[in-house]
Amino acid sequence: MSGAWLVLPTYNEAENIEAIVRAALPQLASTGMAHRVLVVDDGSPDGTGQIADRLAAEIDEVEVLHRGAKEGIGPAYLAGFDRALDGAAELVLEMDSDFSHDPADLPRLMAAAQTADLVLGSRYVPGGGVIDWGLLRLAVSRGGSLYAKLLLGVSVNDLTGGFKCFRREVLEALDLTGIGTDGYGFQIEMTYRAIQAGFRVTEVPILFRERRVGASKMSARIALEAFWKVPALRIDKAARTAWRRRYTF
Repeated sequence: MSGAWLVLPTYNEAENIEAIVRAALPQLASTGMAHRVLVVDDGSPDGTGQIADRLAAEIDEVEVLHRGAKEGIGPAYLAGFDRALDGAAELVLEMDSDFSHDPADLPRLMAAAQTADLVLGSRYVPGGGVIDWGLLRLAVSRGGSLYAKLLLGVSVNDLTGGFKCFRREVLEALDLTGIGTDGYGFQIEMTYRAIQAGFRVTEVPILFRERRVGASKMSARIALEAFWKVPALRIDKAARTAWRRRYTF
């Protein structure tokens, strides 16, 4: 199936998964594109996978990819991207499964993909913002984006966000097997590699809300991984540039 695929990674989202799927489907349908929602569940013990299976049995546009154990949001997204590409997706979208991202914004991201290769739902451009976050979490997120922006030398304002729309050409061009980061680091790395590959990246303002129910999956480990991964990305770029200069005749 071609068209647009929305990848929803889940772990213990039994309270959210049915509502988010049912909210996303009419938004995707409103664009006129063929569409599919792919739930990628990492063996949730709370029954998230079973709820998703019930939805898939009821709704043709819903599919479930079951993974054996919790490995993090990065590996879950990569598995979902592979499945979407195998399904001939033209656009591949990612968003949180807890209503932090508004499904009503999906058509705007898809529309922006007509003139961009990667569209970011951005909290940190005019018109964007964050609702119901404490000062510490806001500082970590916004500071992390600014840190990555300055160190990597890019113009993107929201590098740590997880609401995105990729044209399939971007995912096909990137070496997805070489991406091993999670959380903030995964989002930074995917966008940075797309920029380095020469793809057009644009930001669309969104309002990000604290999840309605359930527990956040963010942790100190995920935030710290992003902190050390950013310099590693810069070093990796320098090493690849030096290699090309040395061995290109």
